[in-house]
Amino acid sequence: MKKILLLAMLVVFGATTMNAQTKSKSKKAAKTAKVAIPKVEGAGMLFESETIDYGTIAHKANGEREFVFVNNGNKPLIITGASGSCGCTVPTYPKEPIMPGAKGVIGVKYDTNRGGQPFNKTVTVKSNAVQGDSKILTIKGTILPAETTPVQTVKS
Repeated sequence: MKKILLLAMLVVFGATTMNAQTKSKSKKAAKTAKVAIPKVEGAGMLFESETIDYGTIAHKANGEREFVFVNNGNKPLIITGASGSCGCTVPTYPKEPIMPGAKGVIGVKYDTNRGGQPFNKTVTVKSNAVQGDSKILTIKGTILPAETTPVQTVKS
């Protein structure tokens, strides 16, 4: 009788343990599932973010940032140009076609010599994307004022 009771307890314990592991694995799979990228017919351009906030940065700090995008279409994406809203914003873009599913980068360099003021600038990207022939991206932030160095006086 003891053997039968012990055997029954082991079967129940084993079934419970197997069920708990199955539930744990399904929760992990749900957490690691990727977000589906919406597909378009033709060339597509889907940005991770259309705005870059520099926050508050130092005068003459590194003003280089990147806009990352993916071609979510089924044809090659060709970027024909990129321009900043002023001379202080200089964009760079890939010259070669971006194949379907591939990622690309629009680089932006903002001139951080203009200290002590907030900025809000745009970059216009021209391409053959079906969402429109131009896409407007935004950079914003505040540059701290230039540090003033004290003038030293020489005693004679």
